[in-house]
Amino acid sequence: MKFKIVTLGCKVNAYESEYMKECLLKSGFIYDDNYPDIVIINTCSVTNMADRKSRKIVHKEKREHPLACLVVAGCSSQNHSSDYEKMDIDILIGNKNKSKIVDLIKDYIDNHNKYTYFTSNRDLEFEDMKVEKFTTHTRAYIKIEDGCDNFCSYCIIPYVRGSVRSKDFQKVLEEARVLALNNHQEIVLTGIHTGRYQWMDKDLSDLIYELAKIPELKRIRLSSIEITELNDKFLELLKNEPKIANHLHIPLQSGSDTVLKMMNRKYNTAYFKEKIAKIRRICPDISITTDCIVGHPYETVECFKEYVDFCKEINFSKLHVFPYSKRDGTASSRMPQIDDDIKKERVKVLLELSKELEDTYASTFVGKKLLVLTEEIDGEYTTGLTSNYLKVYIKGKYTSNQMLLVEITEIKNDKIVGEVVLSQE
Repeated sequence: MKFKIVTLGCKVNAYESEYMKECLLKSGFIYDDNYPDIVIINTCSVTNMADRKSRKIVHKEKREHPLACLVVAGCSSQNHSSDYEKMDIDILIGNKNKSKIVDLIKDYIDNHNKYTYFTSNRDLEFEDMKVEKFTTHTRAYIKIEDGCDNFCSYCIIPYVRGSVRSKDFQKVLEEARVLALNNHQEIVLTGIHTGRYQWMDKDLSDLIYELAKIPELKRIRLSSIEITELNDKFLELLKNEPKIANHLHIPLQSGSDTVLKMMNRKYNTAYFKEKIAKIRRICPDISITTDCIVGHPYETVECFKEYVDFCKEINFSKLHVFPYSKRDGTASSRMPQIDDDIKKERVKVLLELSKELEDTYASTFVGKKLLVLTEEIDGEYTTGLTSNYLKVYIKGKYTSNQMLLVEITEIKNDKIVGEVVLSQE
């Protein structure tokens, strides 16, 4: 039988979808986007827009493939279980039992009994999964952690992903070795709260230290890490381990202390600024990207001005900007809300600033040589990513998953253009 998977949201969802795909392929199923007998939708609930998109795709797939077995899983179904239960879905789960997807589908095929399962328990065990090779990316992801205990006032994710739990230390190393032997030169460590990784007496720094010993693995990247988790142990490793990507994605969420307090974030701007300065003393040209929420309750005109000024002062290399989304059940949903038009204007301001910051950062590398991991052909160019997460357009056509030494020659039409100096075998 043939199947397809539609994935929304974060790298954790991408990893879980890849795991489900690999399990189904190993069990004899065939992947087919056009004529599937089974449709799996891995949903997202990080914002209201993500919820709407998830529901829209469920309706679209039901309409386009009315005879297919419809499987819906993930954060949106977990968050709005009663709504999804009305949609005539064949297999409906939240964020638990994704590892059982093959058995669930086979049982439905044999017996045609619909299956629905949700749990409201936050205290869950880590649901172990293992991917041997990614078919959708040159880089491979490993989900090392799940859940969050921060309870930021605007965020629904702790309620739908459960409490913090981590993958067995040795199982992470084993999975990474297999991925590296299958020619994945870069591995991205991901989780809902990746920096909280803990297995017995081992933490994230211990894990990276051991991963770096894998000879076939050339680059280790973190999907995201909180500023409060960049302790001295991690910074010492960052200083001394060249396999760690020269890029950190550190969520800011607001540059106003007033708003950070209302968000229930665990730091203020002074702490954030001091820690960034410490990182840059270690890695002067590191790329530091961030997440920015705009229009959170109590974000006054003055607060937003502080926010913009702070982003300029920190000099991020890119801002990922999101308008605040009211999530029912969170503390922020009970606060006075800001008008949508104001949010739109403020999003525009930060996006324009992000463009300026991106251009400035990229321009500092013109004339320099960087290692680029190739990904795909784009016209007369080959695209790839540097350690510091710059997308480079390399003149000429090269196969994917090569590590090339590239000299950055120019920024042309908002593209970072380079020429190959040497192929790294």
